[in-house]
Amino acid sequence: MSKQFFSVLVIACSTLLAACNPTYNWRDYNSPDAPYRVMFPAKPASHTRAVDLNGLKVDMTMTAAEVEGVTFAVGTGTAPGPARAQAALGDMKTALLRNLGAKVQRESAAAASAAGTAQSSIDIDALGKTNGRPIMLRGHFAAKGNRFYQVIVMGPEKSVATEQVDQFISSFKPL
Repeated sequence: MSKQFFSVLVIACSTLLAACNPTYNWRDYNSPDAPYRVMFPAKPASHTRAVDLNGLKVDMTMTAAEVEGVTFAVGTGTAPGPARAQAALGDMKTALLRNLGAKVQRESAAAASAAGTAQSSIDIDALGKTNGRPIMLRGHFAAKGNRFYQVIVMGPEKSVATEQVDQFISSFKPL
């Protein structure tokens, strides 16, 4: 094999490998802070801060990853009881919509009881603005027992791919 042929082969293989580098590098994530699992499209980072959800003052941990200007995030908190965790869903949704100046385009809600633990959820699609730019928001707000969750994807409308959003939100499982 000639050196020239070998060099061309190395360059071709490098190009193919670079082309195989996925924009979305999905990874399983088990939260060390709250009982849930989810698939993130990139390596996530977490931070915790105090929030006020309509009088409920809690520490909320947000774990998020960003891919090409689209944010994939899970926020979690603990309420003093299941009824307050259920109420936190609407409070989180309202606060998020207000912060983004967003209008709901679609909304659905569900409630269930599994193994004696009440569960409920709200799903929304909304359009709003951040930093003066239009954004699309897709959110799943869930409560299980005393714990509540905010699972969201938001970014420029043309950048938010339905397939990626569906994969992220459907992979979320409270444990």
